[in-house]
Amino acid sequence: MDEKNFVGHAVYGGAMTSSAAADGPPNVEVRRSSRRRRTVSAYREGERTIVLLPARMTAAEERQWVATMLERLEAQEQRSKPSDDELWVRAQRLSSRYLDGRARPRSVKWVSNQRSRWGSCTIQDASIRLSDRLQGMPEWVVDYVLLHELAHLLQPSHGPAFWALLDGYPEVERARGFLDGWSLALQRSGVSA
Repeated sequence: MDEKNFVGHAVYGGAMTSSAAADGPPNVEVRRSSRRRRTVSAYREGERTIVLLPARMTAAEERQWVATMLERLEAQEQRSKPSDDELWVRAQRLSSRYLDGRARPRSVKWVSNQRSRWGSCTIQDASIRLSDRLQGMPEWVVDYVLLHELAHLLQPSHGPAFWALLDGYPEVERARGFLDGWSLALQRSGVSA
C-alpha cells in the first residue's frame, strides 16, 4: 500500500480506528485513500472483507457503501457457487452433450473434506463429489472436473478409453493446465492441493 496516499482505515469487528467503525458489520476493514476519487471497490482477504473508499467520503456514505459492497460480493459469490441441485443439473447437461447421456450419476455434490483431489466418484452408487475449492473457479474448469468424474462412471481407469470419452470437450487441456498450475501454487505455499 502506498503510505503517503493512505489516509486511514476502520476495522469492523475488531480494533476500531474510526468512529464510523463502531456500528458496522463484523470482519470488514475500510481503507481510505486520497488517491481514490470516485471509485469504491471491495474484495475478500481470508475471513475479512476489505472495502476501498475515497478519503473524502462521510461516515454515512461509508456505511452505505460498505453495505452495498457486501451485498455485491455476496451476490457475486452465490453466482460462482452453484448448489448441489444446480451441480446435478449441470452434470446431466454435460453427460448428454459429451457422453451421449450414458453417464447417469445418482448424486452430485460439493464437499469440503476433499483436499488432495478436485473431484471423486464412487462407481458402485454412481455418486460424484467435487471439492468446494473449485467454487469460484472458471466454469470451464468446474465443467472439466465434473465431466472427468462422469467419464469415470463409464470407464474407471485413466487409460486410452477414458481419455477418448473426454475428446469432445474442447477445454480439456486448458483446464488440466489451469488445475496443475493451481496445485503447484498451493504446494509451494505449503497448502495441500
